Amino acid sequence: LKQFSDTGSRKEHVKITSESKPGFLERLSETSGGMLMGLVTFLLSFYLLFTNEGRALRTARSLDEGLSLVIPLHSIHTVSQQNEGRLVHLAGALSTSKPLFDPSYGLSIQAVKLKRNVEMYQWVEYEDSTEYEENGEIKKETKYSYNTEWKSEVVNSRNFDREIGHKNPSAMAVESFTAVSPNVQVGSFVLSKGLVDKIDDFKQLSLSHLEDPHADVTRGGDYFYHSENPRRPEVGDLRVSFFYAGLSGDDPHLGSADKVTVIARQRGDQLVPYHTKSGDVLQILYPGDLSVEEVFQKEHESNTVKTWALRAAGWLAMFVGISLMTRIFYTLVDWFPVVRDLVNIGLKAFAFCVASSLSLLTISVGWLFYRPLWALLIGLLSVVPIVVAKSRVPPKKQQ
Repeated sequence: LKQFSDTGSRKEHVKITSESKPGFLERLSETSGGMLMGLVTFLLSFYLLFTNEGRALRTARSLDEGLSLVIPLHSIHTVSQQNEGRLVHLAGALSTSKPLFDPSYGLSIQAVKLKRNVEMYQWVEYEDSTEYEENGEIKKETKYSYNTEWKSEVVNSRNFDREIGHKNPSAMAVESFTAVSPNVQVGSFVLSKGLVDKIDDFKQLSLSHLEDPHADVTRGGDYFYHSENPRRPEVGDLRVSFFYAGLSGDDPHLGSADKVTVIARQRGDQLVPYHTKSGDVLQILYPGDLSVEEVFQKEHESNTVKTWALRAAGWLAMFVGISLMTRIFYTLVDWFPVVRDLVNIGLKAFAFCVASSLSLLTISVGWLFYRPLWALLIGLLSVVPIVVAKSRVPPKKQQ
């Protein structure tokens, strides 16, 4: 059943769909599928938690190894054969052999990267759904609203609930792209592709000093518009903006070249990845002029943040997995609202306690090979959620 009601504007409409309430066997079948998905998620969480601990410790050891071996270079303009194959630290201004340019818009810049970002004025669909029960049926009321916005990806209007009046072009006449300088240096040293990839702090390029490149292109602020009236764009109109990363020469509008700090292996005049004994790779680049200690401190902080983020993701995956696997108990008592709500609270508490205990236990097993004492302490900590849960259960009356 479909019901349409226009609100006076073609930009919004409501659709109501209804379906019969699923029977007990149907819900049980859905729960079985959820249990299988829960089991897969549950098993994946163990893999994620266990491997994360090994990765974190390996990275920390590699960083400590790097700090003990690194040699600060006194001059970035001479390549010393004494440091061949060694891990070196240097800081200096970026330089590139020739500027990057976009002939279509008469634009050039001395930088490591130049990004052309093209956006098209398009229809975008938003939906807001609410479900309710009526006459033994589950009804879903969906409100569809349409708005015109600048988007850098083509929005496929064929997927809209109502395409008539909200049709978008299927492609853009101008494409986005990123140009990267083939030769990036700090002093006399050439950066590897991996180090160049780390130069990604993009800033928008001001177009105020440029002229309109074509008769059909108008400059407005920091955009080039392919539009008859940029103030009142129509669907299909384009606007183009530019971004740069790693300024590599003195520019009258943008200032002096960007400075970077690099830690990598010296191979001739190249700066390439350094392979540590722990099995990790060190090729580090940060903006600014940083000391060896500052760089390694930042890397340790980054490793800690990543480790905790993956621990949280592992715990969440385990909690979701257990919740899906125990969902069948909720389905079995679905007919009794009061019992159903109590069971739901109990299952959530059960999933929370078990996920917390198993996560801590998995982390402790991960540490067993590296730091046995810490592993033992975390293992003992894993019992706490179960002990707390048991202490909340009232003792049985004496017979």
